[in-house]
Amino acid sequence: MFHTFKNLIRLKRCPKFGKFIGITRSVERPFHSGSVLGAEEMQSSPFVVVSTVNPSAIPLARELLAAGEVIALPTDTVYGLACDANNPEAIQKLYQIKGRMEEKPVAICVAEIEDFHLWGSAKHLPRELLQELLPGAVTLVVNKSPRLDNPFLNPGVSRIGIRIPDSTFIRDVSRAFRAPIALTSANRSTEPSSLNVTEFQPLWPLLGAVFDGGQLGVTEAQRAASTVVDLSEEGKYFVIRRGVAIQETENVLKRYKFYKEDQE
Repeated sequence: MFHTFKNLIRLKRCPKFGKFIGITRSVERPFHSGSVLGAEEMQSSPFVVVSTVNPSAIPLARELLAAGEVIALPTDTVYGLACDANNPEAIQKLYQIKGRMEEKPVAICVAEIEDFHLWGSAKHLPRELLQELLPGAVTLVVNKSPRLDNPFLNPGVSRIGIRIPDSTFIRDVSRAFRAPIALTSANRSTEPSSLNVTEFQPLWPLLGAVFDGGQLGVTEAQRAASTVVDLSEEGKYFVIRRGVAIQETENVLKRYKFYKEDQE
């Protein structure tokens, strides 16, 4: 169930789950906000790679998210980095691992359309529209709900991108966690997105766990990730990122009489 990549992983028993999990070292490295992670720290950090079909995968993911860890897991487009969206330290850790400027927003992932309304202001969006677009490879940007009260989650930005991926594993994790999950692609900023776990292997030591769902897609076009569309204003849409589902998304929006706002 657990993977070994070129003998990089040793086995250690995880008492909570009674299973063997792969780690590099038994030395724990605490996270310090604002610190820079050097090569020596990365080499000494433990990491875990778990198959998504392992029965312990979902409860382990839930426990790690609740503990403020950042994990990697498959979506319906590319591999993602995820953490508790309402945990300030977890969000800071996510940005540090990603090497991303805090001014650049991240999205959240939820399991159901009811959750979409809980964490975003979407009363102006027809339920039928949301049901046609979600779950799917699209991120819909709306105004934040007051329930998203993490000051480090897209600071100074009133909107939030919300995803319901068409992927059983991440939706099951979201259901188990019962709170919004911050989500961004599993790669360093400026580097290509990842279609399998080995493509972001340098990040493994910085993560609570890597959940391996195998190869995602068979073409490079898959790396375009989700389509991102701003629907924060009634009757309008603005394409932020074309992504892999732009044509299908625009067809649905036009059917519901949304008009495209041109980029200035």
